[in-house]
Amino acid sequence: MANRRKRTLLLFLAAALLLTGIGMAGYFCHGAAGVTDFSRKNSAPCLEYPFGTDWMGRDMFTRTLAGLSLSLRIGLLTAGISACLALVLGTAAAVSGRRVDACISFVIDAVMGIPHILLLLLISYACGRGMRGVVVGVALTHWPSLARLIRGEVLQLKESEYIRTAAKLGTGRIQIAVRHMLPHLFPQFAVGLVLMFPHAILHEASITFLGFGLPSEEPAIGVILSESMRYLITGNWWLALFPGLMLVMTVMLFYAVGNALQKLLDPSSAQE
Repeated sequence: MANRRKRTLLLFLAAALLLTGIGMAGYFCHGAAGVTDFSRKNSAPCLEYPFGTDWMGRDMFTRTLAGLSLSLRIGLLTAGISACLALVLGTAAAVSGRRVDACISFVIDAVMGIPHILLLLLISYACGRGMRGVVVGVALTHWPSLARLIRGEVLQLKESEYIRTAAKLGTGRIQIAVRHMLPHLFPQFAVGLVLMFPHAILHEASITFLGFGLPSEEPAIGVILSESMRYLITGNWWLALFPGLMLVMTVMLFYAVGNALQKLLDPSSAQE
């Protein structure tokens, strides 16, 4: 009988494969997502069109997959930038002296003190909206929590014997951080990176839904949900239901990957 660790590994692999499949399928469906055919417009879900069609006869299944794929690519880019920024700033705050620590801690508190969606909208609007505004806005607003966590971990590592010994032997701060601290910070960094994905995807969809994100010609989930609001009163419930459910499913898969990865990287679970 498989133990808990093996079940966790299987869950991690299954969720990762599903996310990869959604991303690849959506990438190859990008062209088909924009094909219009007014002879099939406003068709309810059926075997030929599982998610139905919209007011322009576009297949909502391929359109939803293309939107999720685009969100996954944006999430990968923004979460990667934000996680690396958190790693650099969190480590620098803990090893660069009190003044640097005070400055970085002030920035972290300032960013976390502003309502998240408001800051995201302001940055996106200042960068001209569109793809660039979304990427810059999401990347610059998701790092503080992970940076604070990493800073706390580094402060604990500084009190360990081998770090103190390395400092007494004349090893520089940068060398200590790279050689001795980064390997210990990898689990927190990896889990934080994965768990940033659902937040990045949801916030990209949110600001696009509000009209401050991706342009309307892009088959983004936020665009799909925003446009569908105008047609719900006509009874076209499938235009918002299925894309919304797919977005929720994608977010839950990311949480499953993150939680499974956290358990797999936890040394205390090695014997479970």
